[in-house]
Amino acid sequence: LQMRVGINTGEVVVRSIRKDDLHTDYVPVGHSTNLAARMEQMANPGSIVISEYTRKLTEGYFDLKALGAAEIKGVDEPLNVYEVIGAGPLRTRLQVSARRGLSRFVGRHSEMEQLQRALEQAKEGHGQIVGVMGEPGLGKSRLFYEFKLTSQSGCLVLEAFSVSHGKASPYLPLIELLRNYFQLEPTDEERARKEKVGGKVLMLDRSLEDTLPYLFVLLGIEDPASSLQQMDAQIRRQRTFEALKKLFLRESLNQPLLLIFEDLHWIDNETQGFLDTLSESVASAQVLLLVNYRPEYKPEWGQKTYYTQLHLSPLGPAETEELLTFLLGNDASLTALKPLILEKTEGTPFFLEEVVQTLAEEGVLRGERGRYRWEQHTADLHIPATVQGILAARIDRLAGAEKALLQQLSVIGRQFPASLVKQVVSQTEDEVYRLLSSLQAKEFLYEQPAFPEMEYVFKHALTQDVAYGTVLQERRKALHEQTAQAIEALNQATLDEHYSNLAHHYSRSGNAEKAVEYLTLAGQQAARQSANTDASTHLTAALALFKTLPDTAVRVRQELTLQLSLGASLVATKGYSADEVEHSYTRAQELCLQVGEPLQVAQVLNGLWAMYGTRGNHAASLTLGEKFLLVSQKQQDATLSLVVHNMLGGTFLWRGELSSAHAHFEHARAFNASAPHRDLVYHMGQDVESVTLVYSAEALWHRGYPDRAIEQVRHGLSLAQALAHPFSLAEALGAVARVHLFRREGQEARVHTESLVTLAHEHGFPWWLSVGPSLQGWAFIERAAQSGVREQREAGLVQLREGLAAMRAIEAELWAPLHLGALAQGYGQDGRAEEGLRVTAEALAIAEKNGERWNETELYRLKGELILQKFKACPEPSRRIQGSRPVLSDVEGFNGEEEAEACFHKAIEIAQKQQAKSWELRTTTSLARLWQQQGKKQEAHDLLAPVYEWFTEGFDTADLKDAKALIESLSHQAISD
Repeated sequence: LQMRVGINTGEVVVRSIRKDDLHTDYVPVGHSTNLAARMEQMANPGSIVISEYTRKLTEGYFDLKALGAAEIKGVDEPLNVYEVIGAGPLRTRLQVSARRGLSRFVGRHSEMEQLQRALEQAKEGHGQIVGVMGEPGLGKSRLFYEFKLTSQSGCLVLEAFSVSHGKASPYLPLIELLRNYFQLEPTDEERARKEKVGGKVLMLDRSLEDTLPYLFVLLGIEDPASSLQQMDAQIRRQRTFEALKKLFLRESLNQPLLLIFEDLHWIDNETQGFLDTLSESVASAQVLLLVNYRPEYKPEWGQKTYYTQLHLSPLGPAETEELLTFLLGNDASLTALKPLILEKTEGTPFFLEEVVQTLAEEGVLRGERGRYRWEQHTADLHIPATVQGILAARIDRLAGAEKALLQQLSVIGRQFPASLVKQVVSQTEDEVYRLLSSLQAKEFLYEQPAFPEMEYVFKHALTQDVAYGTVLQERRKALHEQTAQAIEALNQATLDEHYSNLAHHYSRSGNAEKAVEYLTLAGQQAARQSANTDASTHLTAALALFKTLPDTAVRVRQELTLQLSLGASLVATKGYSADEVEHSYTRAQELCLQVGEPLQVAQVLNGLWAMYGTRGNHAASLTLGEKFLLVSQKQQDATLSLVVHNMLGGTFLWRGELSSAHAHFEHARAFNASAPHRDLVYHMGQDVESVTLVYSAEALWHRGYPDRAIEQVRHGLSLAQALAHPFSLAEALGAVARVHLFRREGQEARVHTESLVTLAHEHGFPWWLSVGPSLQGWAFIERAAQSGVREQREAGLVQLREGLAAMRAIEAELWAPLHLGALAQGYGQDGRAEEGLRVTAEALAIAEKNGERWNETELYRLKGELILQKFKACPEPSRRIQGSRPVLSDVEGFNGEEEAEACFHKAIEIAQKQQAKSWELRTTTSLARLWQQQGKKQEAHDLLAPVYEWFTEGFDTADLKDAKALIESLSHQAISD
């Protein structure tokens, strides 16, 4: 491919570029097409050759090699020719301004000295943060630019810029900073981008490998091996911040790092969160963090000893006069004019420059910058009172075509590529370039050469704001619509990089249908980046726009997608128990019954079931499951049926309805056996097959099959391990631990609870971060029961209390009776019967309120054991003898053994009703032991033996061993008697 490129009136020749995906068309623009053709003949294949004029336009953007003067046919004088070697250092608006000639940098000596001192401290390993605050136009960006010129040697400089509509675009400045850091190009394919990021990170430090999944997500790089989607969103967000911090801090070990973030008053929540995280670690690193902002922004790190705020005030009289003299010159005719300008501009550099530019455009000043003369009487002079007024006046004086283009550009944004301009405006290409050149010459715009095409930027944010304000409302809406359509047309391959921008333009154009589409996509993208607050903002805005759309089936489907996405984001920011989560999923349920696909119905069911289950509202879970069971039967969809039966199985298990639980688990296993649904893990957040196995294993233990339970739960664990899906693995580890604990195998349970807690911390699963410590504590209690080691029991009590407190903090009551029962057991072992009874009462109250009765038998058994313990600890004077056994005094109105026996009978009744043979055995053993102590040996034997004989497995478990030993003891005593 041979191309010629004319930039303004300069010539650039690109020859022999062979790249199939480089679709940009270049056309010669300017007065010297012939010159470009001659230079094309001079260029070696694969090289770029430019003329002297083009060198002046592009110097700094590219590294150039002088080839000397060359005779060019058709040109009178020899021309200096240069070869383009590579990209140069220029990137920013101020760098462009410098190329064109900046105004003199005056004053700010004190600020420059403070910045320099901060840099010296950072180079010595005492990192600093410097914030520059000032009103618009005072030169915040210029100060940073001048500081970089004098101080960037030996430093790595990374810059990030915020934009006025960027608050709703998570990580926008950081993403651009990272793209520059990793040298990612728009034309890079997915594999090349991944290799660039991964290669640079691993070359920097192989220990940073764990940061790659977070960097890939930010940069929109697919990573199928990542498990970030299952991680709690808030923890994922914080770990994203930590990954970025680790990267930059490690980079600072190689060379001092100068990080610049501009315009924090427009910063988004996620970039702000990163800066807050980074600020905690700056003090001991070779990092200088420079930020600037307007007065309305309030930094969070203001009290840190290594933070300095510089308040940028207007220039002093002497400094303002120096700048004005640089702009105007010293012609005698200016003597009376200068005081008028100084009085109006009040030391604001940008205001002062705009006033001079305005007077020159109006013809009040004649000549050129630095050599003006005044040709109008003072009485005829009018200077607007504000810089906005100056800009508005300048815009009004533009020719009609120039003003129209500037207004169109102000709608597009602060910065934009040439192709977008050509797509939006209706003029010919030559006319567009002519108008752009004119606006550049009049200092409204700056040109930024970039690959693969030219870009333009407004000279100042105020320039764009004022131009935008001059556009009438209806025309503004039309221009936003045109801009959005142009962005879509030009970026089909990378549309995901423009979701927020498209949402912005379509929202302002009045195109509600398109706005909803891109607000939804932007919200889903923000959620993938863990920016769930921004995701909720986008999605809520989209829902608000639905009121303006016609009520159609398409609208209903869109709202369903929105509600599902919003529900997931609200779960991340507010937790499953939040009212907003319930409202979102409830509305999604209503929509699902109208138009929902089976998978969407399953997602709604999962969201509502998790919400009700976490709250401990098992009655609502049951009603929900039975309702959707009818839906699944009507639709005859295997996927939905699998999910419904699995969830109903869990609900019935926790309600203590073991036969129903077993039936539903068997149905779920049958559906999965007929057609495995492993892909559901990516929609439901967990592997349904392994979860069905481990939950149904718990039901097996309750029903009296301890060996089958442990075998099946281990099989479920192996499936989860093979799948390498962290959340499914957490579910399996929790279930394995519980089955071991039900079997009273504390040591085996401890191994799995430790793995569970490690996994929960590694992946940030909030539910398991609370439940895991409780299970660990329970394991310690069981180990202490076998070993009698007090330290283990104390550790278990501490962890149980901490785990229960963590559950309360997230307003969760699922499994609370189970863990409170373990806590009561621990108190009993420690001789604290009164505290144990208090906890047991709390557990029974929650079980009654929520209908969570799967360990209700054990709670009544524990209550009976604790009553006996309290009775036996009662002082002798408080006892009397009744027959052969002691009881509490009638004065207290309490007979301990009778109360305990009543609890045991109640527990056995519940176990028999639930067909919970394992609980029945344990409770019957407790009652038989009491009867043995009371001398009722034959009754005790006759009570326990039939229950024991029912079992066909599990004879090596503690419960069956205890029952067998007691039966043998009772038999021997009966023979002796």
